[in-house]
Amino acid sequence: MCSGAKLHPVDPLKRAEHRAWMEFGSAILGDLWGLETTTDPATFESKRQALSAKFARVEAALGTGPFFAGEAFSLVDAVFAPIFRYFDLFDELTEHGIFRDVPKARAWRTELAQRPSVRAAVSADYPQLLRAFLVRHDAHLLKLAA
Repeated sequence: MCSGAKLHPVDPLKRAEHRAWMEFGSAILGDLWGLETTTDPATFESKRQALSAKFARVEAALGTGPFFAGEAFSLVDAVFAPIFRYFDLFDELTEHGIFRDVPKARAWRTELAQRPSVRAAVSADYPQLLRAFLVRHDAHLLKLAA
C-alpha cells in the first residue's frame, strides 16, 4: 500500500480514497465536538447516533488491519488516532455504545492506542485536561457518569 516512509498510498486512486477518509475523520470531529460540549440530552443523543452511523461506515471500509490500509500506518491512521483517544475517557464515563457493533473499528482503535507515536502525542495529564474541559462546558456526558 504505502511505500517506505510515505504515509500516503502510491496509487493515485487509493491516495484520493485516503484523502476522502481523512475528510470523513474531520466530519467525525464535528460530531464529537457536539457530543462532548452539549448540555442538552437530545443533542447528545443525536450526536451519539451520528457517531455510531459514521463508525458503521468506517467499519465497512476496514479490511483485515491492523491499520486502515492493512499492514502500513498511513495518514488516515494519524487522523483517527486522536479521535479514538477521546473515547478512552468517554468509555470510563458512560456506556455510549458507539463502538458496540463495529469490531474492526474497535480492533483498529486498540492497535493505534498501542503505537508509541500515538501514546507520545499527548501528555500524561491528557485525561485530566479533557475531564476539566467537560466540566467547563457543563457537558451532559458528565451527568451520565454521575
